[in-house]
Amino acid sequence: MAELVYKDLGRLDYLAALALQENLVALKQREDSPDILLFVEHPHVYTLGRGGQASNVLAPEDVPVYRTSRGGDVTYHGPGQLVVYPIIDLRSKLRKDVHRYLRNLETSAIRTLADFGLEGTRRPPFTGIWIGDRKIAAIGVAVRRYITYHGLALNVNTDLSYFKRIVPCGLAWADVTSMAEELGTELDQREVRDRFLHHFAEVFDYGDLRESPIAGRHPDWIKVKAPGDANYLRLKRILREKNLHTVCEEARCPNIGECWGNKTATFLILGDTCTRGCRFCSIDKGKPLALDPEEPRNVALVVKDLGLDHIVVTSVNRDDLSDGGAGHFAKTVFWIKNLNPGIRVELLIPDFEGNLAALETVVNSGIEILNHNIETVPRLYGKVRPGHTYECSLGILREAKKMRTDMLTKSGFMVGVGETGDEVMTTLRDLRDHQVDIVTIGQYLQPSNRQLRVERYLRPEEFKEFKTAGEKLGFRHVESGPLVRSSYHAWSHVS
Repeated sequence: MAELVYKDLGRLDYLAALALQENLVALKQREDSPDILLFVEHPHVYTLGRGGQASNVLAPEDVPVYRTSRGGDVTYHGPGQLVVYPIIDLRSKLRKDVHRYLRNLETSAIRTLADFGLEGTRRPPFTGIWIGDRKIAAIGVAVRRYITYHGLALNVNTDLSYFKRIVPCGLAWADVTSMAEELGTELDQREVRDRFLHHFAEVFDYGDLRESPIAGRHPDWIKVKAPGDANYLRLKRILREKNLHTVCEEARCPNIGECWGNKTATFLILGDTCTRGCRFCSIDKGKPLALDPEEPRNVALVVKDLGLDHIVVTSVNRDDLSDGGAGHFAKTVFWIKNLNPGIRVELLIPDFEGNLAALETVVNSGIEILNHNIETVPRLYGKVRPGHTYECSLGILREAKKMRTDMLTKSGFMVGVGETGDEVMTTLRDLRDHQVDIVTIGQYLQPSNRQLRVERYLRPEEFKEFKTAGEKLGFRHVESGPLVRSSYHAWSHVS
């Protein structure tokens, strides 16, 4: 029997919980991981399903309203409500049967209510659970490649007055109730949660239950704000509409919330499948699809829509292409510059297998900054970057500077994969000897159990020492810190 991992997140902002769900869905799409059941209580919020009518939000007043990707119409979340988000793989659990999944969710809620003496029923063709003609639990789900998210909201001790500001679930004739309303007394929400967990595991046929260590995986100094503000969701929507990718998502960057919240992203072109297998990277490896001829212009249109002043464009390795994708890079730069006069463009390029003609194409495309990451110290290349060489990467940086002395060059590497302090200093000196202007240094964080494990977490003081040492070597700018990535604060590196 399969294992179910569960986690009670306590009181958590709706957008933060949504971002966590999306990250867990992405994780399950990439690797074989246990199904997860999240419990949460949200601050006051109204959410509209993907087909919901905005007119059903009557008078939200000071309560935020968010459009989401789940099914259903408008509903309310708030204190006293048990919200359940199952992240499960329907391919292995229910043979891809979404309708059966919905019925199982309803059964779990009905059995939970029965434990407290309440008779919950279905009311076809509507989803959710009812007590007579009063709705007590709403269900709105989304499924991405057969991985579920969003879920069920059960009114336990909920303040029902907030439902009067909307047309709940778009059903003008329906009333809403709660367990406390029906029983005439408040309940212990933890007890309701535990009963639901028991019945969910029983109905979905899970054998083992385990509480998740979702929080606390890294040291205290490696903390980021959960993504989910308005700019984050807007950028995510735009990227989906244009079928674009960002390395922020594909590589699971810890700074995605901060950067997207500031309307900054690193666009990933040439598809989302890499032809190499670096052991630190979570981007999919395999046979890439054909190039999308509309991608360069679509990137430029999104950049224009966001009103950016500095844009970073990178790519997967495309060793299947004769120029490694250099021509596609150049087309993307052309469109960005054409639609966004005055913008500063930074390219983060692969090594093109040392192809200097390809390098010349991107160098002469009109960019201001050329970035190529050295990634690690020479001794660890076989472990960290099989298929690459330290000397080739240094050569790319050297030749780029020779081709255009007015162009800034940049490189970055991670620490925590087994390097020594002396090796870090040697790498810094090698980069400076090859006329690199900007360097970034950050902590390696293992994206999943398929990648290299972290050998050591360096303390913030050590990153400060690297920054000081780099500045003494003469770098124009050194960005060094636990959460630093190649494009982190990229706009500030040249100001």
